[in-house]
Amino acid sequence: MEGGAGGCNQRSPEEVFRDFRGRRAGIVKALTTDVEKFYRQCDPEKENLCLYGLPNETWEVNLPAEEVPPELPEPALGINFARDGMDEKDWLLLVAVHSDAWLLAVAFYFGARFGFDKESRKRLFNMINGLPTIYEVVTGITKKESREKIRNSNGKSNKSGLKPSRSFESHAKAIKMPSPKEEESEGEDVDEEEHGNTLCGACGDNYANDEFWICCDVCEKWFHGKCVRITPARAEHIKQYKCPACSTKRARA
Repeated sequence: MEGGAGGCNQRSPEEVFRDFRGRRAGIVKALTTDVEKFYRQCDPEKENLCLYGLPNETWEVNLPAEEVPPELPEPALGINFARDGMDEKDWLLLVAVHSDAWLLAVAFYFGARFGFDKESRKRLFNMINGLPTIYEVVTGITKKESREKIRNSNGKSNKSGLKPSRSFESHAKAIKMPSPKEEESEGEDVDEEEHGNTLCGACGDNYANDEFWICCDVCEKWFHGKCVRITPARAEHIKQYKCPACSTKRARA
């Protein structure tokens, strides 16, 4: 996304939000599904490194921009230096917090350059605030809240539309979410709301109708099948599924 201080092409809050969402998705991948690769690239022996989220939902670890002032706000500098001096989980959470701050800085930098007024800035913030922070995704806070809501809902309704609980072991953890149209019993709206509160452990996006999901048997997080490259056919042959993050932890141990 480009912009200049004067005579720049105007962008809408929705366009800036798409840029934000793409960069956020890239960083979430770096700190979850690609965490082993990210860890290796943050070598403390190298120079000051930064984690960049890119608009195309990818990420890169690189040196900061050389020009002063930079074209965009820069991420936290020197994240690699703290890698070996901290517990890995704490280090990842520190990177996540700084990444959340950087994403907001970039979004509102664009807002300023594109001349957003009060209402446009408010609209942009509301869209951003509708997504969980990277910190919340990495810590799994939103997953715990979602599971608790689902358990409470299960107490009121035993409909098959809800995601299976841990005791539902007769079927693989992978399921395809049913469309609300397939539900004919009462409580339809409640179930859809509970589904919508569930977030993918890889991209952080909410549940949407007719999407294939799979649950990790270790951390109990849910993932889009496409985000972890698991198809429904492949899931049928998996007795115990481990997400990429849990698999790399086991391998490192």
